Amino acid sequence: MNKAITDGVLLMPPAFANGLDQWSSGDGTPGSDTYDGAANAAFVPADQDFAGCLELVKTTSLQKLRYMGETPLLPGCYLRVTARVKAISGNLPNVRIAGWAGGAGGAHVNGLTEIGSSTTLTNYGDVVEVSAIIGAGNRTGVDMVWGAAPLYGHFGLDLTGPNGGVVRIDDLVVEDITSAFLRDMMNWVDVRDFGAIGDGVANDSAAFEAADSAANGRGVLVSKGTYRLADSVTLHSKMLFEGTVTMPDSAIFSLTGDYDLPTYIDAFGSEEIGFRKALQSLMNNSDHESLDMGGRRIGISAPLDMAQVVNNKNTYAQRRVVRNGQIIASTSTAWDTDEVTSVATYSSADIFKLSNVANIANIAEGSLVEGSGVGREIYVRDVNLGAQEITLSEPLYDAEGTQTFTFKRFKYMIDFSGFDLLTSFSFDSVDFQCSGIASGIMLAKQGVLFHLKDCYFTRPKNRGVSSLGTGCQGMLIDRCHFVSGENGLTTQDRQVIAINGNANDIKIRNNWASQFKHFLVLSGGSGVITGNHFFQGDAVTGGIRSAGIVLQKLNPSTTISGNYIDNCHIEWTNEHDVDPDYTGGFSFSALTVTDNVFLNGLVAPWFSYIVVKPYGQGHSIKGLNVSGNMFKSIGTVIDRVDRVDTTFADINPDGMRDVLFTGNSFNNISVATRNPYTLKHSENTPAATWSVPFAPFLPFGGKTQTILSAVVTERLRNASNGTEYLAPYAEGEKGSNGDNVELYWEKPVRGTVTLTVSVDK
Repeated sequence: MNKAITDGVLLMPPAFANGLDQWSSGDGTPGSDTYDGAANAAFVPADQDFAGCLELVKTTSLQKLRYMGETPLLPGCYLRVTARVKAISGNLPNVRIAGWAGGAGGAHVNGLTEIGSSTTLTNYGDVVEVSAIIGAGNRTGVDMVWGAAPLYGHFGLDLTGPNGGVVRIDDLVVEDITSAFLRDMMNWVDVRDFGAIGDGVANDSAAFEAADSAANGRGVLVSKGTYRLADSVTLHSKMLFEGTVTMPDSAIFSLTGDYDLPTYIDAFGSEEIGFRKALQSLMNNSDHESLDMGGRRIGISAPLDMAQVVNNKNTYAQRRVVRNGQIIASTSTAWDTDEVTSVATYSSADIFKLSNVANIANIAEGSLVEGSGVGREIYVRDVNLGAQEITLSEPLYDAEGTQTFTFKRFKYMIDFSGFDLLTSFSFDSVDFQCSGIASGIMLAKQGVLFHLKDCYFTRPKNRGVSSLGTGCQGMLIDRCHFVSGENGLTTQDRQVIAINGNANDIKIRNNWASQFKHFLVLSGGSGVITGNHFFQGDAVTGGIRSAGIVLQKLNPSTTISGNYIDNCHIEWTNEHDVDPDYTGGFSFSALTVTDNVFLNGLVAPWFSYIVVKPYGQGHSIKGLNVSGNMFKSIGTVIDRVDRVDTTFADINPDGMRDVLFTGNSFNNISVATRNPYTLKHSENTPAATWSVPFAPFLPFGGKTQTILSAVVTERLRNASNGTEYLAPYAEGEKGSNGDNVELYWEKPVRGTVTLTVSVDK
């Protein structure tokens, strides 16, 4: 590169033959004295070594010679000033290249080195060449490192030492030698050439931005060194890092022209810091909507608290994506669960609050709450230290009064709990290697459309994906892979849960999960759970199985369709009702379970696939569709596919309605549950009253509340074997459990009747 050639920049000062009025005996600034007509200076037109030259008598301790023209200092350029000098007579002086640094408005830029190395003239008539290099960058061989502030210089030389000597000076040469420092200026510019120091102390922010501005489509090289950027910096060029940068946590490093994780790792020399800074930029810059991890596998030694990583906002509502990489938790005590016990009071007057909480300063937001009368997956949403109150993610079903609660704060690889609102954030094709020491992701307190797609969660310590509030509203989890680290434990000893959600409109689609305590704990409504395969078996013969899906809402309006439900079951509860007894409303309703494959092996015979567990008295099923499913048991004949867990209460069969249990297939299952149920009954001895039992075929212990039809399908005969043409009168809800139908005839008869009944009222 040579700006004199490429851009026509005038660098060379005029020859002495053009007059000495352009040569100053001072700094070269306007108004300074010149050598024109000076008694100690003369132009010599013919010298055997120099041709035309300046003859100068040294009369002051510092004899200056400066060109009064402003030699431009262009960003990224390096100039070499050269002078050839010889002593003629008198005392022999020292000679050096010197300059004056001029900034904006003609002001002097102070604090810079403005002299080169000094050479002593030792013999008369010997030509001595002195030179010095001036440039912005602190490079080896640069004599005057001026940074980016000077815009021009007045260059020349100094004579020092004893006075009285006479010297002759050839025309000065100023040349662009940038190419001596830069390897390929057609491709990049170097931050050092714009004043970056790279000592880890000086603030190089302005130099980085100046290099980026000058790049003009080329790349920016950060050459070897440690560069402290004390301020936020935005760079638009492609970047090449040989050195590294350091920044305060609050400063943002935005690489809008080269935004990917490998570049950030190169920039900071650390996977973990680079990832944090890349995430910080992702949520502080509109120039990129996604962070490409570039297929990198990075280790993190502590949870990434996203509110601290971003550090300048606690709400965010723009679409952002992190994709294509692997995050692995490395061993550290930072992953240890914080566990606190505290006495607190719960009242049904404020169902989302714990009050008078002792030891509240030690209780972290996002902690799991455990205690008497506390349902599953209740989290601390907010902590109010001043009021000594905790806001809960869900109400408690039976915790009225004061008791000791346990608060467990699991540690998540990605933790959004410090955000009050987070909307439209996605992870796409990211592998979360939890290593059995960390949990996966904690969502924000509020937000919509959090999305996980094609991600892996391997061996989470406590949870895969947790929601402490309603940050899971509209959450989408698609084609993800969840693998528990508890595969060697029996089902009843497992503690890890893959996913929990509290809000509505959650979509869980086409995922695979293995050997968790629960695959999904869902408190919200209007969910779609489809195409998943979740397996929760173990090798214990006659063993128990945990719920694969736990529904915690009476009226979930949820569809469970097309799944492979493997060695686990669906559990339907109302454990988040502060008053769990039925006092009116929908009760257990609005659930569709269709076209799934239910499979089990080695289980106890009482195992069932669909379990309703009321936490209070008086509940009924008032809207359930179970159809088109395949139920299959291997190695064990199980009793039935449906069951009521009566730990707290039973179902009230009198209130059942809109229950459809049809079109299913049953393999190795003693009772094929159906509703409506059609049964062919034969009476072999003439009787006026026939009692027809429908137990145990009706779902969930239902009664024969509605008789849909009673058709004689074999001729009726009296005691004399004569044919009778009669129609029965039918009554349902007979027998001790109300699951019989009684047919009343005008006279005793025998024969066969086909009846269809329903548990619906």
